[in-house]
Amino acid sequence: MPDMSQDRSASVLQSLIKSETAGGLLLMAAAALALIIANTGLSGAYFSALKAYIGPLSVLHWINDALMAVFFLLVGLEVKREFTEGQLSTWAERRLPIIAATAGMIVPAITYLVVLGGSPGLASGWAIPTATDIAFALAVLALAGSRAPPSLKLLLTTIAVVDDVLAVAIIAFFYTASLNLTALLAAALIFAVMLVLNRAGTRRLLPYILLAIGLWLAVYLSGVHATIAGVLAAAAIPSGKEQPSPLDRLEHAIQPWVAFAVLPLFAFANAGVRLIGIAPDALLSPLVVAIAAGLFLGKQAGVFGSIRLAVALGWAARPQGASWLQVYVLALICGIGFTISLFIGGLAFDDPALVDQVKIGVLAGSILSALAGFVILRFVSKPQA
Repeated sequence: MPDMSQDRSASVLQSLIKSETAGGLLLMAAAALALIIANTGLSGAYFSALKAYIGPLSVLHWINDALMAVFFLLVGLEVKREFTEGQLSTWAERRLPIIAATAGMIVPAITYLVVLGGSPGLASGWAIPTATDIAFALAVLALAGSRAPPSLKLLLTTIAVVDDVLAVAIIAFFYTASLNLTALLAAALIFAVMLVLNRAGTRRLLPYILLAIGLWLAVYLSGVHATIAGVLAAAAIPSGKEQPSPLDRLEHAIQPWVAFAVLPLFAFANAGVRLIGIAPDALLSPLVVAIAAGLFLGKQAGVFGSIRLAVALGWAARPQGASWLQVYVLALICGIGFTISLFIGGLAFDDPALVDQVKIGVLAGSILSALAGFVILRFVSKPQA
């Protein structure tokens, strides 16, 4: 008898891939538009609008602290689904993505620090090149058509899920400056209430959503980055039992908003950097080069090297129907680190000049990774029969 939960999980995953592929193309367009506007006569209005305040926060902070919490809520829901009933529900299925994602974060961080060469005041950016942008990466694979086998897309997606877990942990543990213990206690109590509701069998989404808003506010006031509230809320949403579960319903409800509104807005608000008038040496500053090298060189070395080693040691099998060249392309594309790399860069540095260098480095490393991966897949790799 077929496993209906696995079939449903595969269907959800395929839907996710299609949505994030289209969202990735929109993400590219939003980033390109931001770059164009930032280097035209509209730049003054663009930067002024981002700095304008709506209530207690600027437009930029509403996007980065509030809307991105919804993105991290979706990340948390996807992670929970994949680990409880999906493609990462057993240790055999988790092994290769965990190995690849972990090496794909450690090696870029080391690459960043080595290339940086001890430049003062920049070591805090070590985590910038460790992230993979799944929307961008899947969009590149989609452009390659039949030259990217389904197993490659599945492995990329599962690596990205593990990558997201590690990125959230990095943000929580390494980019929290100070703590408000009262607010932190309030957040813990709200989260505990959500877990109690889950254990009590509450399946309506409204109580969880209202509590999640309170959780976001408490986490924001605590000093921990507010987007972590999204991941915590996701952990408390019930899954399984009836189909679709509350987790499924919430995921399907917010997925289009994240793909087609939240992430493009984030890209538009954060990718704009004024290149006109920047001295050539600033484009090759240690920070720019270290980030670009971490994404383009460190990611491919970490991901591809760890997969080759895992297969050689018998810990995992090569993705079905994929050649080693195609697996190498997967590793290259993992160097597209746009969304979370920019996000971490904004947490790592306060100086606007350094934030601009972060943007240049992330764009350079991500574009190099995307172009190299696409060219190899499109013109070297053989299409699937």
